[in-house]
Amino acid sequence: MKLLSTLALACAAFALAAPAQAQFQKPEDAIKYRQSALSVMGTHFGRVGAMVNGRVPFDAKVAADNVDIVAAMAKLPWAGFGAGTEGGKAKPEIWKEQAKFKESSDNLQAETIKLVAAAKTGNLDTLKAAFGATAGTCKACHDAFQNK
Repeated sequence: MKLLSTLALACAAFALAAPAQAQFQKPEDAIKYRQSALSVMGTHFGRVGAMVNGRVPFDAKVAADNVDIVAAMAKLPWAGFGAGTEGGKAKPEIWKEQAKFKESSDNLQAETIKLVAAAKTGNLDTLKAAFGATAGTCKACHDAFQNK
């Protein structure tokens, strides 16, 4: 039931993502929005990471449920990076190199689609490969656009 509620919330958030930028009254609202979306995505990605790295037992259903959330959340934070929303851990390069930043967000979303497909196979080795590729897109974006 908790997972269903989380998925419903993620779906509702996705439905609101397109007009979200217009809904931000203050830049700090946009910063909080994007940080929240990335935090939820990171939490669920970390749960899968624990499985692929052998820290917890592999459970194909749990992995698939978590990567579904990761893929949904991967669509959301970008609305919170509009003009005038500089701050948080975001480097100024996001606003200076918008095409490169968009490419990074597109790469993440494409890899999460592959991650979902890999999780649905129920095969840990397939999941590991897709997880590594997805993690690589996260790292590349963080290296280029996130202050530590």
